[in-house]
Amino acid sequence: MTKYIIKRILIAIPVLIGITIIDYAIMCLAGSPLEMLKGPRVSEAAVEAKKIAMGLDKPFYIQYFVWLSQLLHGNMGYSVKSYQPVLEMIRSHLGPTLLLMGVSLVVSLILAVPAGIYSAIHQYSKGDYAVVTASFLGSSIPGFFLSLLLIYIFTIKLKLLPSSGMITLGTKGGAADVAKHMVMPVIVLATSMAGSNIRYIRSAVLEILQQDYLRTARAKGIGRFRVIYKHALRNALVPIVTVIGMEIPMLFGGAVIIEQVFSWPGLGLMTMSAIIGRDYPVIMGVCLLSAVVVLIANLVTDILYALVDPTISLD
Repeated sequence: MTKYIIKRILIAIPVLIGITIIDYAIMCLAGSPLEMLKGPRVSEAAVEAKKIAMGLDKPFYIQYFVWLSQLLHGNMGYSVKSYQPVLEMIRSHLGPTLLLMGVSLVVSLILAVPAGIYSAIHQYSKGDYAVVTASFLGSSIPGFFLSLLLIYIFTIKLKLLPSSGMITLGTKGGAADVAKHMVMPVIVLATSMAGSNIRYIRSAVLEILQQDYLRTARAKGIGRFRVIYKHALRNALVPIVTVIGMEIPMLFGGAVIIEQVFSWPGLGLMTMSAIIGRDYPVIMGVCLLSAVVVLIANLVTDILYALVDPTISLD
């Protein structure tokens, strides 16, 4: 196991470098962040001086290696807009995003696992059709549309839930206040993930239920509950783990839009502000973090394969 982890980390390093090169090249092609400063109050000479001071007058590859050398020393650079260290900005916004993502992932699994199992056990029943229809609706509804619909119902009409922020302004917040602000963004993220997960789990359980050893277990009369939850579900864990591993990168992407709609003070809101303002050091920092999260999620998923299925070897 240790040898496999070290091998995967060594493979991930060039992959990570390649991702940063592509990201940096795309940003350079998008134009200089100093173009946002041009206007009647800022002279061309001032913009040019700023460009030289930031090293933006150098070729792309030199700019990249300067950024990479600073990164290796633990410095992600400084925001073009706020002049804050990018590392501190990411650190201050990471907690709310992880909280939102973690709760959304747990809620989606609480909904998807029982629903997927029920749908597979009761194949072609009215309940199965209802679950499958709900899963298609959940995965098909755009997140921003569902967000606006929830805000209209629960904030404007019923006045039950706040529509923005993480805590109520003018208060100290607290767990109850944060939970109240999380309800709608969690519903949006969990609905989309649960809709996709239900279909995957249903397909995995259906495939397992058709295996010969489960027919033998039923014939021995060991009980329906034990057949489903001890034998079928355990053997269906490998595709379920795959789905969970795929959801983590998707959560990062979905959080960008949802945090913007609900003004949730996480990485998504910070990223959108950086993109609008062409704050390239912040964008590069977020892209680097996203790439690391994806690579770690893939590694953890492979390790979980070996834990849920002893026949899988990671040597």
